[in-house]
Amino acid sequence: MGEAVELVEVRRGDMVECRHRGHAVIMRAGAIEAAWGDPGAVIFPRSSCKMLQALPLVESGAADAFGLTGEQLALACASHSGAAIHTGRVRDWIAGLGLTDDDFRCGAHEPSDRAARDALIRAGEAPCQHHNNCSGKHAGFLTLNRHLGAGPDYVDPGHPVQRAARAAFEEVTGESSPGFGIDGCSAPNFATSLAGLARAMADFATAGTRGGVRAAAQARLVAAMVAHPDLVAGEGRACTALMRACAGRAALKVGADGVYIAIIPERQTGIALKIEDGSIRAAEAVVAALLVRLGVLAPDDPAARRYMNAQLRNWRGLTVGELRVAPALA
Repeated sequence: MGEAVELVEVRRGDMVECRHRGHAVIMRAGAIEAAWGDPGAVIFPRSSCKMLQALPLVESGAADAFGLTGEQLALACASHSGAAIHTGRVRDWIAGLGLTDDDFRCGAHEPSDRAARDALIRAGEAPCQHHNNCSGKHAGFLTLNRHLGAGPDYVDPGHPVQRAARAAFEEVTGESSPGFGIDGCSAPNFATSLAGLARAMADFATAGTRGGVRAAAQARLVAAMVAHPDLVAGEGRACTALMRACAGRAALKVGADGVYIAIIPERQTGIALKIEDGSIRAAEAVVAALLVRLGVLAPDDPAARRYMNAQLRNWRGLTVGELRVAPALA
């Protein structure tokens, strides 16, 4: 990975306590409009690329064959909080396929939604795989797998589902992936350059101006994300809050370990960024700053203030510091 630049600093009192370095790219019309750090830095996009992994679900005709709704397509692109609005829809989805929780290959973890977690504890129940934040993506994989008539181990890199995901990923990023790692949900996560990831998001952003099966699939996935920000993440989450604040002008998706993307159709623009130390709060700050820079988020919007130049408060509610984005991002 090439030289990163300082994108965020965290101050406590009069001292800089943390500095977060990273890379960011704004891509428009197939060209880099602005960049910080190294656009050629190769990264794992993690969950930021779920709309790419969902492309074969729509392009293949599987989504239409099984009558998938916009809500289900939003969940296919989601890293949800495991709230009832997420898990109920995922359970119903796979039940409609004649499948059960045991057919997932994502593993189980506690929901990040506090009410859902507390409900499990009170009931003395363990979380199931549908509580996994990636269960919507995996429901999409299972739907495509049923459409293809392939075997049950749909997360295997050589499985037809993952071969289709890799082909779509490489075609839209415009790069041959140098390899993959296994994500937290057990699916392969294909590496690409930051510029490649931004190029893919710009391609989604221009889908409404193009014809063809792929463009239609891209536009449909973006529309689902924008229409259902509560399903893409959840209450109190930056993806949901920032998409609501952008009022339909941008689709956003976080990825683990400091990755963020944005799709801005009205500007035909894609954003991709990576914080080198994996800080999610720094990634949230940078993506908010870039949305303000591009004019799709008002600088005085509460969501912009919350994430871009966040006040740090202690348990008594006292302001003890602040997070600041680099002036170069303005």
